Amino acid sequence: MSFNPSTPALAKSPIVLVAPFFFLGTAMVVMKFVLPHTTPLFLAGFRLLPAGLLVLLVGAIAKLPQPQGWKAWSWIALFGLVDGALFQGFLSEGLVHTGAGLGAVLIDAQPMIVAVLSRFLLNDVIGLWGWIGLAIGVLGVALCGLPEAAIQSTLQGNLSLPSGAFSWATLMQSGELLMILAALAMSFGTIIVTYVRKHADPIVGTGWHMIIGAVPLLLLSALTEAGQVSGLNLGDWAGLGYTTIFGTAITYGMFFYLAATGNVTSVSALIFLTPVFALLFSNLTLGEQLTRQEWIGVVLTLVSVYLVNQRHELAAKFAGSSPVVVALREGAVEAATVNSSVHPSVNPSVNPPPHSDS
Repeated sequence: MSFNPSTPALAKSPIVLVAPFFFLGTAMVVMKFVLPHTTPLFLAGFRLLPAGLLVLLVGAIAKLPQPQGWKAWSWIALFGLVDGALFQGFLSEGLVHTGAGLGAVLIDAQPMIVAVLSRFLLNDVIGLWGWIGLAIGVLGVALCGLPEAAIQSTLQGNLSLPSGAFSWATLMQSGELLMILAALAMSFGTIIVTYVRKHADPIVGTGWHMIIGAVPLLLLSALTEAGQVSGLNLGDWAGLGYTTIFGTAITYGMFFYLAATGNVTSVSALIFLTPVFALLFSNLTLGEQLTRQEWIGVVLTLVSVYLVNQRHELAAKFAGSSPVVVALREGAVEAATVNSSVHPSVNPSVNPPPHSDS
């Protein structure tokens, strides 16, 4: 079944365009609020399972076809394990050790990883603007995630790290590292979903990937965690409902709707709003504060995300008659024909909207 929205003007509404990023950013804050009263793996699995069931219910109402054949189910299973279990697991564990705002910024660096993966796996074109964005992004993520002592030592020309700056124990307790691992898992999921689309309906495949991803998370929670629900109050359950319904199911639905109305470029250009909302509401509700180094890293990372996501549009906008610029323009046109996915990071000009990062 193909979508044919009767009111495409709705997709141009600023509220509709901004809403999914508001839901994603605030869902990160709500997760941080709920985590002290539950366990991270349970939280990750719980938000996936009901959301997957809701997406499948919508698919059933719309009479979308179920996956057929071992290839379809194999890709969906891999999608669920990587983009569901690993991404949500690292995300929830990372939120235990870092703030919601900074965590959202690091997760939002995912388009940079996708751009590199797409270059080698899907023959996508990064281009001049993309490489500039990647260089800025590496610096931004480093400022967000590396210890201040290591940064200061490097700026002073001392390439030998201070004693104790890095250790296996500190790495395993680093929320920033876990967030980067979550972004890496999401990036591989972005690539995998291009193969899911070849064998199954993307909406139904998305619903099943949530359910499949929830299973190992809930099993691990049952085996390794305790007190998952005993400390939850009414407000916590409401928060879980918000992250599941608004932060996951409704957000996916809005992304698919915007993709169906051809508004993908506008959506991909607004992806930076997710960490902006997360930073704002984490400060207002949780009192989270960033250091000066982290703020510089945040700004650089958001600039990088914009450059990487809009690299093809920027190449076309600044196209001229010089051979170099013409080559950039042709590269942008060539990249516009590369495989699409539910994440615009692979190719914002033709792909459906960005992945939920919370």
